[in-house]
Amino acid sequence: MNERIEKLKRFLEQSPDDCFLNHALALEWIKLNDDQQARILFERNLHHDPGYIATYYHLGKLLERMGENDRAVLLYEQGMTEAKKAGDQHTYNELQAAYEDLVY
Repeated sequence: MNERIEKLKRFLEQSPDDCFLNHALALEWIKLNDDQQARILFERNLHHDPGYIATYYHLGKLLERMGENDRAVLLYEQGMTEAKKAGDQHTYNELQAAYEDLVY
């Protein structure tokens, strides 16, 4: 297992609900082609903090790869709502583009 994963796991032992750490670990799992582990972490973030908007794009893309396009569309829609609430136009635009690529 890679060194970054081990470090992130140690940090998460002290702060298991840290969305940034969970997100970073999920991205490491994706690099190793372990989408299931990544999904667990992204979904944990959504459950713990739906306002952590970085999760929506990456989980949506992961769901697309897994063939769950309907769920990805819903996630992009939810993410756009959260991004708008947060005033994050950049993330909103990314989510909108991903949504449009999938729907149209």
